[in-house]
Amino acid sequence: MTTTTTVTVTGMTCGHCAASVREEIGEISGVTAVDVDVASGMVTIDSVAPVETGAIQNAVEEAGYRLAG
Repeated sequence: MTTTTTVTVTGMTCGHCAASVREEIGEISGVTAVDVDVASGMVTIDSVAPVETGAIQNAVEEAGYRLAG
């Protein structure tokens, strides 16, 4: 079964931004796919189990961006 989590990331402006976020979140254990929409800041994460918000936040910050909210 796949779990889908959606978060909003602020500060992304280009494809390179999206790639950085995709790469960092993709390294979280259990994550199977990451889809990034730069225009809206929406990041959709598919995983084999729910991913902790703290792990997502750490990955986003490692990429140089912030979670909205």
